[in-house]
Amino acid sequence: MEKRREFLKTAGAFAAGSLVVPFGCSPKKTPEDTSEKTAVPPKNKDIGIQIYTLRNEIGRDGVESVMEKAAKAGYRWIEPYGYEDRKFLKKTPKEFKEMLSGLGMSAPSVHSVTEVSSAGGKDAIVDQMKTTAEDALTLGAEYLVWAYLKPEDRTGMDDYKRHVETWNKFGEVCKEAGIQFAYHNHDFEFMTFEGEAENPYEMIMRETDSDNVKFELDLYWVTKAKQDPVEWFKKDPGRFHLWHVKDMYPEDEHFAPVGKGKIDFRRIFDERNTSGMKYFFVEQDATREGVSPLDTMVTSWNYLNNADFV
Repeated sequence: MEKRREFLKTAGAFAAGSLVVPFGCSPKKTPEDTSEKTAVPPKNKDIGIQIYTLRNEIGRDGVESVMEKAAKAGYRWIEPYGYEDRKFLKKTPKEFKEMLSGLGMSAPSVHSVTEVSSAGGKDAIVDQMKTTAEDALTLGAEYLVWAYLKPEDRTGMDDYKRHVETWNKFGEVCKEAGIQFAYHNHDFEFMTFEGEAENPYEMIMRETDSDNVKFELDLYWVTKAKQDPVEWFKKDPGRFHLWHVKDMYPEDEHFAPVGKGKIDFRRIFDERNTSGMKYFFVEQDATREGVSPLDTMVTSWNYLNNADFV
């Protein structure tokens, strides 16, 4: 997670993620690296991808080239990261939307994090969120997602209590603008601080406005925290509008292509109505050494597109 924090600081990219392992031009075969180099589906389902998965490829080859590959693989929705200086990956919202439209894709959700504290005070923070919401709407997004809380901003429950007030305000700002605010989890929100009766996620769920603040449940991180995503759906039905669909190798809990790990996606998708899920996005924060995310994104898409429960 610290490598992810360093990435966020240097690139302004706020998405759920972790370390990434570079890959070479001639990667060795591993259990991830199947022969599924191109997707040949019997039908195309609406499947999204959080493009933080492809951040190294975007940095190397450019966002246009990589989005073409994602579209060719079958993805219809993308969730951008990298919002900075009113641009998404150095493209204006209008430019980014036009690029996606030309590929038959759209961005129903975006990841972005504004400050939780500012020398300018609360008004400056709220103004920043208003601007972010405006740009997300121009992109065509329906959801604006708070993606990550830095370690220094989550040292105890008092920190979370202050943030809940801010997130409630962000929810109001987004509602006024015409976009839905949502919160994306990692594993740390499910870790109970010493002396506390509940974990931060329970408090966030209880203290944020259920209409103005929805949730994007990351299925990998909630599982990593030894929690059951279905049980969380049942705690607040209809509030989990977005999912990150990610898998986990059973032997070491490393990120895996969807369908290659231990997470029971049939059971989770069977509860999509309980969840209230509207969109879901494949994400793989890191691959094993020598394995290309361009290949694993195809493996994940093929699994989901052919699954009878999706």
